[in-house]
Amino acid sequence: KLSINAFDYNCHLDLIKLLRQEGELVKLRRARQKMSELFPLTEEIWLDWLKDEIKMASEISEREKVYELFERAVKDYICPEIWLEYAQYSIGGIGQEGGIEKVRSIFERALTAVGLHVTKGTALWEAYREFENAILETAQPAPGSIPSPEQQQVLCSQLEKIHTLFRRQLGIPLLDMEASYAEYEEWSEEPIPESTIKNYKKALQQLEKCKPYEEALLGAETPKLAEYQAYIDFEMKAGDPARIQLIYERALAENCLVPDLWARYNQYLDRQLKVKELVLSAHDRAVRNCPWTVGLWIRYLLAMERHRVEHSIISEMFEKALNAGFIQATDYVEIWQAYLDYLRRRVDFTQDSSKELEELRSAFARAVEYLKQEVEERFSESGDPSCTIMQNWARVEARLCNNMQKARELWDNIMTKGNAKYANMWLEYYNLERAHGDTQHCRKALHRAVQCTSDYPEHVCEVLLTLERIEGTLEDWDAAVQKTENRLARVNEQRAKAAEKEAALAKQEEERAEQRKQARAEKKASKKAKKTRTGDKRKADEDDEGEWGQEEELPSKRHRGEGDGVLPEEDMEVETGLFGRSEKPDGPSIPKEKASTSRKDIPKVLHDSSKDKVTVFVSNLSYTMAEPEAKLRELFGSCGEVVEIRAVFNNKGTFRGYCYVQFKEEEAARQALALDRTAVEGRPMFVSPCVDKNKNPDFKVFRYSTTLEKHKLFISGLPFSCTKEELEEVCKAHGNVKDIRLVTNRAGKPKGLAYVEYENEAQASQAVLKMDGLTVKDHVIKVMISNPPLRKLPDRPEPGRASLPLAPRQIYGARGKGRTQLSMMPRALQRQSNPVAKAENGMVQNSPAASSDPPAEPKKMSNADFAKMLLKK
Repeated sequence: KLSINAFDYNCHLDLIKLLRQEGELVKLRRARQKMSELFPLTEEIWLDWLKDEIKMASEISEREKVYELFERAVKDYICPEIWLEYAQYSIGGIGQEGGIEKVRSIFERALTAVGLHVTKGTALWEAYREFENAILETAQPAPGSIPSPEQQQVLCSQLEKIHTLFRRQLGIPLLDMEASYAEYEEWSEEPIPESTIKNYKKALQQLEKCKPYEEALLGAETPKLAEYQAYIDFEMKAGDPARIQLIYERALAENCLVPDLWARYNQYLDRQLKVKELVLSAHDRAVRNCPWTVGLWIRYLLAMERHRVEHSIISEMFEKALNAGFIQATDYVEIWQAYLDYLRRRVDFTQDSSKELEELRSAFARAVEYLKQEVEERFSESGDPSCTIMQNWARVEARLCNNMQKARELWDNIMTKGNAKYANMWLEYYNLERAHGDTQHCRKALHRAVQCTSDYPEHVCEVLLTLERIEGTLEDWDAAVQKTENRLARVNEQRAKAAEKEAALAKQEEERAEQRKQARAEKKASKKAKKTRTGDKRKADEDDEGEWGQEEELPSKRHRGEGDGVLPEEDMEVETGLFGRSEKPDGPSIPKEKASTSRKDIPKVLHDSSKDKVTVFVSNLSYTMAEPEAKLRELFGSCGEVVEIRAVFNNKGTFRGYCYVQFKEEEAARQALALDRTAVEGRPMFVSPCVDKNKNPDFKVFRYSTTLEKHKLFISGLPFSCTKEELEEVCKAHGNVKDIRLVTNRAGKPKGLAYVEYENEAQASQAVLKMDGLTVKDHVIKVMISNPPLRKLPDRPEPGRASLPLAPRQIYGARGKGRTQLSMMPRALQRQSNPVAKAENGMVQNSPAASSDPPAEPKKMSNADFAKMLLKK
């Protein structure tokens, strides 16, 4: 699994767990190392790793490696337990040269990091005091002996260290600080100074203010975001930077996958503390936790530039950002723009040429190519339709490099990419030409704009006339007036036609709605007049008004080019370039309405079961098929002589999607079965023997697989308007798509579900990684490996079905959104509870903690059993 996707967080955890059980220490160390390179590790993972390494470290060189590992561990998150473990481990090396000072250094760093932790800081202070008390015991002279002046000085110095620790601790609001004060009173032979008592009381008052927030955190369930945010707001008002930093770090330790929390923390560090090591460390941890969030990468690049980090390191970090796996095409435009801004700030434009300027131009060219090749191929869409990168490049060339020729080439390229129809694009170029070019090019641009603009032609016409009024000759003015008048006359004519069409369509829709209303009223009246006998059952074929017995009133659809200010493309002159290159696209064809033929008067023909051997049952056909008899007669004619095709319609004349095809000979019916799953109007047609289900109740027609299909994806959350072709465009970027099936209800309406079949499992796995969480027409889709529901009744299990391994449904945590689209929520951060059974594509799955034995089947009760039960009551 990791060879397919190295960013599967839970898979890393599983591998480490297995290697630890097997005692494969070398492989275990390598697996942990690989995981730590990709993700910050949680407190539990680090503690397990450190304990294993401590057991194996016997020599001094090995102890140094453990120290290095501790240094890496304390940088991932603020963890009091890891700092305490680090300090206690360092005490074991006290016998080495400088050992005591090293222990004190680690304790001081630990107090700086987590000494203010209200609930867990006390343990560190007590451990530090115990260490100093142990040093004091070793410095005591032998009983009965008089200490020398040197010994007395050492004793006094050590006692002062312990006094100082007590006083420092009592000035900090910590839980159980009353016990620490009592301990100090008992230990000290001197009275406690007034300044210490004053600080202690002040800390107690502060503790009382903090207690409600700490209690709220203790009582809340993960992720505790609201509780932490309230605590952060409280500390921000108090204004102590150390306490603000600590509460942010505590919140992030439990919510490491919340990009907004990282962003707020980094903003605070950037604007308030401004300490280089602290700021850059926080930014680095942010992008390692949430690599799919482009905003965090941009802030990181800015922070590195702000703190004068070397150019090679910033460029390397930018390359990492490009490989982070952003989830939107526009994210790549943003990260490129941030990097290009950085490169532009490095250039000294007073020089005609420099290494930095060439690097900037090269980066602009690479950005344009990258967005065209990599991004468009991956997302099947342009992340920069307005060509903002190229626009900025043109501005740099025109304003800073005085190279209008290059700027014009870039704008010509922009216009040929479909932007020539927008007035704001022409005016943007006009303003650039106005500021750094000449009047001749301004005039030429505006003339092309008048001809091409389709959204706001009046605006560009006005700008052209204003230019000629100020700078043009009489001939220029006359030409501009004639051109604008002709253009606006044509625009007004097209708008009038569009308005007429829209009004006609609205009137037609009102008439149809009125007709439907009258038809329903007449039908309702006829039903009331009909006398129904008790016990009669309505047959589905006799009265089936759609899926729910009512016909929906569909809103009228507006055709392209209709509406105020929008011109039909077939009437519009499309200009694609600045200097006259143009294309004339084919005008869109407006589909004509087809009158539906009513079949209410066709008499119902009952099925003759004696002809089952020469008849096949055809189902899963499109409900909108216009002439099913003619279509199927042509299709089945190759199998043999067709005697009759009996399509089934409801009483409103709507085709129900199935029919009976009767042949003259039995052999022809057998040959017709080979046409099963043939695509007819975009749907697989099911062809099965004609069987009387009253005599054969176990006969099933369902054709789709009900087993785990690792090469096939199940997609949910699709917009109902999504077509098969549109979905194929999204899916084919990740592998060779063999088949796509959109799931519809009985009426043929889409359900927002689809099955996509790839050539192999690897392609399907990659598609899951890249597509899950993708936005399709403002809908966020979910993608998983297909595991369809079982179609057998629970009291009649299919032989061998119980032993089939079921793929667990993917639980998508916060870490799963982004680069990998997999569940990457660290298990150590999740509260273990008894999970409720989830449904996988409709299949209920057992809890992981459940017994491997098959569940007991509920005893089925007959009508007689129910009667007895009721009579007893």
